[in-house]
Amino acid sequence: MNAIELNVSGVFLIEPTVYGDTRGWFYEVFSQRELQKIGIINPFVQDNRSFSAQCGTLRGLHCQSEPAAQGKLFTCTRGGLLDVAVDVREGSPSYLQWACAELTAENKRQLWIPRGCLHGFVTLAPETEVYYKVDAYYSPEHDRSIRFDDPQFGVKWGIDAPILSQKDLNAPLWRDAGLRFRYGG
Repeated sequence: MNAIELNVSGVFLIEPTVYGDTRGWFYEVFSQRELQKIGIINPFVQDNRSFSAQCGTLRGLHCQSEPAAQGKLFTCTRGGLLDVAVDVREGSPSYLQWACAELTAENKRQLWIPRGCLHGFVTLAPETEVYYKVDAYYSPEHDRSIRFDDPQFGVKWGIDAPILSQKDLNAPLWRDAGLRFRYGG
């Protein structure tokens, strides 16, 4: 496994070691021991899957507020997506900056998004499926959305007319959301 910290503090692009031959391929999808080497120490408590039928589906920007904040380990199992993390942790060296990575079923990459970062993705192919692990249980009362096109972040999604849920379309701007996260180093 190769882990590359992106321009947002604590956000890692994880590239697995893939072993292949004429029969196909094999790789470790998850190794707690390997993740601990890069500082991912909270145990994962829930696995989720998401399917988007159409190319251009945008989901985000999402998070859970304290005390139910989640870290997420994201992977694409079918299709492809642009995965985005926005740092909203006060005191972070990358506060209000964003990072992104292209995840596809073919490249088998993963993205680690730590607690205190907003998360979203836009599908680059039809019938895109994602699988992700979280380190805190889903909590509906702590579920939050922020506008995907918030000018304070300036995320470059690479799409002009995304397909959005009503929840994401009506999400507030960051400055109006009343959310607070602290950077832990």
